[in-house]
Amino acid sequence: MCRNIRPLSNFEPPATDEEVQAAALQYVRKISGATHPSRANAEAFDRAVAEVAAASTRLLDALVTTAPPKDRAVEAAKARARSAARFGS
Repeated sequence: MCRNIRPLSNFEPPATDEEVQAAALQYVRKISGATHPSRANAEAFDRAVAEVAAASTRLLDALVTTAPPKDRAVEAAKARARSAARFGS
């Protein structure tokens, strides 16, 4: 999985449309191998991003869990601590 794509389920507040769109863009970039498509491929690229974002939104809306929602600030602090331990300050 692309390292830039973050889990979006079971957070309080829920994932925003912008977060879902960003994850979809990263996914399409990864599988297409292009960060910026050529003009000839731009329409297909943009359509793929929209379709992945729509599917992701449907998935997030359908997921059910009994776990309490995660706090974004706490998860971000954990990620910073892991990064500091791995790469140093």
